[in-house]
Amino acid sequence: MAKTSRKTEAGRRGRTQIVRVGARFIETRGLADSFWTDLYHRALTVYWPVFFGTAAAIFITLNAVFALLYWLGAEPIANVNPAIPLPLNLFYFSIETLATVGYGDMHPQTNYGHLVATAEIFTGMSFLAVMTGLIFARFSRPRARFMFARHPIVGRHRGQKTLMVRVANERHNTISQATARLWLLRLEDADDGAQLRRFYELTLDRNEHPMFALSWTLFHIIDKTSPLHGVTANDLAKTDGALVLNLSGVDDNSAQHLYARQIYSHNDIRWNHRYRDMSSYSEAGKVLLDYSLFHEVTPEEA
Repeated sequence: MAKTSRKTEAGRRGRTQIVRVGARFIETRGLADSFWTDLYHRALTVYWPVFFGTAAAIFITLNAVFALLYWLGAEPIANVNPAIPLPLNLFYFSIETLATVGYGDMHPQTNYGHLVATAEIFTGMSFLAVMTGLIFARFSRPRARFMFARHPIVGRHRGQKTLMVRVANERHNTISQATARLWLLRLEDADDGAQLRRFYELTLDRNEHPMFALSWTLFHIIDKTSPLHGVTANDLAKTDGALVLNLSGVDDNSAQHLYARQIYSHNDIRWNHRYRDMSSYSEAGKVLLDYSLFHEVTPEEA
């Protein structure tokens, strides 16, 4: 009875998972513990070597299963090469059938062989259709190549205390209708004493860029209307503050919408700093952007 109770309680809690959100690691519980729950999403998001390795493993397993089914019959395949072990012969024939290649040297010669071959051909066509769809979906997904500065900074801009974040388009193609939204997340005490994580949108001086192709610095002026007004680095650390930056736009080359997100913890913010200037002039007199300085910050002069 105790074992049953423990199993029921474990099922109620569901699986435990460690999820990384920015620099944080959060433990989650209570979700259904099933590998098949979101198989399509797993197939789209897994790393390419794992994707092809898994596909190869499934391919070999399917052929081994069908080779076993052929082996259970009474000589279902004709023209089996006696110089090759029978299991290997059946495995090779299974590969030809699953891939619908049909070289013609071996073929089913009994009703049982034809039945297994029919089931395998249907399986092979379905497997090929699924793999084609997954590979196309993985290749066709729009991917942004936006570069985010490692550190947001708080410094003086045009005489005002300002939060700044620098971003760049690594492809250097034109991103039309580029839009940026910056959010502040922090813990706050509720009236009943509980802590809640609240989020506030930080108004940007310019949250749209008509032709985002090179670099773009986002400015949030910390005035009396700002959620960061009067906040220090220690205050932000006490509330476990974080910044979330969302960037989107339309790629002029592919006409696809691109999205990117960057999460900064309170430890990433550099107070009373400024970004190193990336721009200069080359020997030919042209404007030069040195992206090796993109992430560098320096303290403000007192």
